[in-house]
Amino acid sequence: MLHFDPLDGGVEARVLILLETPGAGMTDDRMVSRDNPSGTSRNLVRFSEAAGLRREDTVLWNVVPWVVHAPGTANRPLRRREIAEGLTMLPGLLALLPRLRAAVLLGRPASQAEPVVRAARPKLPVFTAPHPSPTIVCTHPSVGERIVAALSAAAALVEGNESKGMSA
Repeated sequence: MLHFDPLDGGVEARVLILLETPGAGMTDDRMVSRDNPSGTSRNLVRFSEAAGLRREDTVLWNVVPWVVHAPGTANRPLRRREIAEGLTMLPGLLALLPRLRAAVLLGRPASQAEPVVRAARPKLPVFTAPHPSPTIVCTHPSVGERIVAALSAAAALVEGNESKGMSA
């Protein structure tokens, strides 16, 4: 199982960013991190900065939080069974994050978590956008814009709570 990045918000996070699955080459003992050496991580950093979403306000996770790729092979699409199994773990994860103000679901598999998130946290705003993989981002200029828009909406909720002096 993968772990939270200690440089992110951890259990104090206000925004959950849900991705798909650990990339090829990752091992089960690594953490989900924007510092991992991948184009997806670099894009996520760039888009988060453009959105004004601070790292310490976020926690990254995957809808399927384990490595599904055979060692030495390229990424492959997630299977429905894997997504369904990963979704069973999501309510437990959400219970660990009491300060959440938003969830951002990036990619089609992650977007399948929306009903689970809404059932577990009915008042939590949920935003969806494409996955920040370079393969997806390069398909059209609007892809990056849609990701930044979703992250910006989440950042606005965090900033709105802070500017009003509301405790989370």
